[in-house]
Amino acid sequence: MDQKEKKVLLSIQNLDVVFGHGKKAFKAVDNVSFDIYKGETLSLVGESGSGKTTIGRAIVRINPCSAGAIYYDGKKISGKLSRKDDREVIRKIQMIFQDPAASLNERATIEYIISEGLYNFHLYKDEKDRIAKIEQITRDVGLLPEHLTRYPHEFSGGQRQRVGLARSIVMEPEFVVADEEVPERARADLPLYRA
Repeated sequence: MDQKEKKVLLSIQNLDVVFGHGKKAFKAVDNVSFDIYKGETLSLVGESGSGKTTIGRAIVRINPCSAGAIYYDGKKISGKLSRKDDREVIRKIQMIFQDPAASLNERATIEYIISEGLYNFHLYKDEKDRIAKIEQITRDVGLLPEHLTRYPHEFSGGQRQRVGLARSIVMEPEFVVADEEVPERARADLPLYRA
C-alpha cells in the first residue's frame, strides 16, 4: 500500500513551541511538520535538547503550541477544545513518559496508578473486569500481579517504566507517544510516536 492509500492519523503542521515571554522567550520547537499514518511507527531522532519530548508533550496537549497546528484523525486537537473533545483526546492518545519517577504518584499503589484511567473513563464492566484488566496488563509488561499492592518507590527505574507503560496501554488507546523505548513484546500493533 503506498502513502496515498494510507490514512493520516496524526498531522503536525508548522509547529512552534515557545517557552517564556519577551526577551526570556525560548523557541524549543521551530516550524516542524510531519504526518504519521495509521498502522505506522515513527521514531524521531535527535540530540538531547532538540525538542523531541516537547513535540510529544504538545501532541498530548501538555505543551501548548505557539504556532502551527496538530490534527488527529482529521480533527484539530491543538488550542482550545471543549471538555468533551479534550476527554476524547486523553482517551485516544496516551503518553509513556521518559522519567518514571516524576510521572508516578508516589503515594498511590501500583493498582491505583494503572487503574486511574479506567476509573476516569469507566472502561470496565464491573470490579471483577477492572481487576482482570490490570492483572493482565501487569503481566503483559513483565510485572507480577502481586506488585499491584506496592508503591513506586519500591521498584527499580526499569520496573517503574513498566508501570508507566501499563498505565498507558491499559486504556487501549489508538495512539501512543513513547518518550522512552518500548519493549518489543509490549508494542503489539500500537501506532507509536517515539521521541
